Amino acid sequence: MPGGIIVAIWGRESGFGRAKIPHPIIDVLATKAFLSTRPELFRRELIAALHILDSKDVSEAAMRGSWAGAMGQPQFLPTSFLKYAVDFDGDGRRDIWNSVPDTLGSIGNYLSKKGWQAGRDWGYEVSIPSNVSCAQEGPDLAKPISEWTATGITRISGKAFPAKEAGASGMMLVPAGRNGPEFIVTPNFYVIKEYNNSDLYALFIGNLADRISGGGGAFKGTWGNVGKMLRSDVAAMQRALEAKGYDVGGSDGLPGYKTRRALGDWQAKNGLAPTCFPDTSLKAKLR
Repeated sequence: MPGGIIVAIWGRESGFGRAKIPHPIIDVLATKAFLSTRPELFRRELIAALHILDSKDVSEAAMRGSWAGAMGQPQFLPTSFLKYAVDFDGDGRRDIWNSVPDTLGSIGNYLSKKGWQAGRDWGYEVSIPSNVSCAQEGPDLAKPISEWTATGITRISGKAFPAKEAGASGMMLVPAGRNGPEFIVTPNFYVIKEYNNSDLYALFIGNLADRISGGGGAFKGTWGNVGKMLRSDVAAMQRALEAKGYDVGGSDGLPGYKTRRALGDWQAKNGLAPTCFPDTSLKAKLR
């Protein structure tokens, strides 16, 4: 596992161990199991937390977490602790609250078990030519990086892709469509998303890891005028696309990759320049 990725997640989740983690986890989970809209989830997590106490890895008083039930410096839910936490400092306890070695080892074990491909990066910021459709995004549309470069896609840094990556799979990622930075990502990007299922979270981790490792700075692509549509308006656009036969991943008002590429495909078929991102000018056209 790359150290930069592990340290970046540690930093994002708990400020490199400095964040206050104040809530008694048993109280949090018991309350949520009784009152939340997802009682089965929190009952399962509560039972897992009781198994952790039974293991003697941590005392109940020291078993602290967030208001949402995530524990310790890596912010593991109890079920994740049972699957992925490790005793990396060799003291006989898996202590993700006070032990930095256990925290870092547990994050690394989580990513490794989720399928991190050794020797590969998370992804590369790129420039996608205007004649290459942005509607080719998504982990299910992977192809060798050499095929992406054959279309004219280049790294925005001006560097070549590593030679070892030519035959390896890569995926287009345009989180703001044509209105923001563009990427070719590897399967490791989606492993980071196993930690937090958000494109922007995974991009933050990848970029921070590059900076920690001394290999990068801010993304060069600029973010355009995105994020100003009401979620209800995006959901209405998603329903309109679904009515036209597109798979948008659900009409939840969140423009994920399925929504973005469906929109780009619809734009191209209707004589519009594909932007692959919802905006107010498209609301009336999609009715």
